[in-house]
Amino acid sequence: MTFLNFLISGISLGSIYAIIALGYTMVYGIAKMLNFAHGDVIMVGAYICFYAVSRFSLPPLAGVVLAMLVCTVLGMLVERLAYKPLRAAPSLAVLITAIGVSYFLQNTALLLWSSNPKVFPSVVGNGKIEMFGGQLTISHVTIVTIAACVIIMLALTWFTGNTRMGKAMRACSEDKGAAQLMGINVNATISMTFAIGSGLAAIAGVLLCSAYPTLVPTTGSMPGIKAFTAAVFGGIGSIPGALLGGLLLGVIEIFAKAYISTQLSDAVVFAVLIVVLLVKPAGLLGKQIHEKV
Repeated sequence: MTFLNFLISGISLGSIYAIIALGYTMVYGIAKMLNFAHGDVIMVGAYICFYAVSRFSLPPLAGVVLAMLVCTVLGMLVERLAYKPLRAAPSLAVLITAIGVSYFLQNTALLLWSSNPKVFPSVVGNGKIEMFGGQLTISHVTIVTIAACVIIMLALTWFTGNTRMGKAMRACSEDKGAAQLMGINVNATISMTFAIGSGLAAIAGVLLCSAYPTLVPTTGSMPGIKAFTAAVFGGIGSIPGALLGGLLLGVIEIFAKAYISTQLSDAVVFAVLIVVLLVKPAGLLGKQIHEKV
């Protein structure tokens, strides 16, 4: 049963990585840019929910919705002010800007909320389900996290395949120039992509802090990096790839902590990524693109 406990914990952690990885993979798939400030949007969402629930006594669901709204607006503002002017700039300029936005959000959080750790109140509760005489334990946070990941993936897959905006996103992902010639508003489509990714980041931040309840201004940094790794692992630009990469990364990390070393678990995770990219550079579900020179 110990193995099953570790497996369920890995799937729960991987579900959080998968939700975060969606923001990376959608933005890259459509705008062809890496938004390294995405991890800090996670932190902002967690802080908004924390203050809404603990200071203003709002219901947990209202706190989550408020966090999603704030992060959605934040994501659209970041895209409009920082990334839109660089739409035709070299990728290095966009990358440096993303790092600058990340530091700006972290230091703004330090000024607003200080660096003191805060205990995040679980929006799900601390209950758990025990089976087989207590040998297998599943917390309510784990159940909600896995369920949220599945629902989000199904909803996003339906959205991109069946709605007008979703089809516009797919068209922009294939060829922004051709999509614009067909009457698609590319700028609005990219803004909507940032909005959706940032809203999902707020959910991921709340779930992450519910499972690991220490909240500081750098909360989203390491999970954000690992979620980016998961997106690359599964095939960046692929929604199913984000799910697969996140789940595999979470399971690998938990088993590495349990059976190898808690200090070396991150090294094991990134080593596995290196091996996968050496064998399949596009990721597990990514498409190999051949360019004519």
